[in-house]
Amino acid sequence: MDTATMWLLLFGAVALALLVAALTRTQFTVQKISIVGVMAALSFVAYEFFRIPFAGGSSFHLGNTFTALTAMLLDGVSGGLAGAIGLALADVIAGDPGYAFTTFILKFIIGLVCGATAHKLLHLGSRKADGHAKYIAAVTVSAFSGLFVNVFIDPLVGYFRDRFIFGQPVEVATVLIKVTGGVTLVNSLLSTVCAVALYLVLEPALQRAHLLPKKA
Repeated sequence: MDTATMWLLLFGAVALALLVAALTRTQFTVQKISIVGVMAALSFVAYEFFRIPFAGGSSFHLGNTFTALTAMLLDGVSGGLAGAIGLALADVIAGDPGYAFTTFILKFIIGLVCGATAHKLLHLGSRKADGHAKYIAAVTVSAFSGLFVNVFIDPLVGYFRDRFIFGQPVEVATVLIKVTGGVTLVNSLLSTVCAVALYLVLEPALQRAHLLPKKA
């Protein structure tokens, strides 16, 4: 697939994300946009400067931490945008629009799942009254939900990318999907631990500063 088509796919993914934001009636305040921007930058830094490259273009990194963290602090769309922008930008700077296209989609899905679990399913904002242990459990489930989904969809989307965007043989793409699955699992576990720890520290501070939306 030529480079122009890869860029077109990336722009299409961005447009789809904006459509989801509109359909879910996600409101963006100045404070929320600022937090999304900071988290996108942290995602970029965590991936670009602290990753450990592995076979087949995969790598160990903590970039997904800030996708889950933003989704829990704000909402799923904001979390998805933070991770998608930061990590897709890293691929763009590396000159890989094909990777950026799939990265944008994958990180946006992580944010949506984490946000839905935290705010729609578990109602994280009202869990503090349940006790410290139950609250931490709810935070952990919220963070891991999207990252766990990513363990399965990342290799599948990667297979599609390698086969139909990069034109790799079936044998090579099949091997890479197995490698990617293992690496993604490790990344998800590490990112969950980091996201939970950061949330427990940042959420009270941001609430006191009135920088977070009120949770039901």
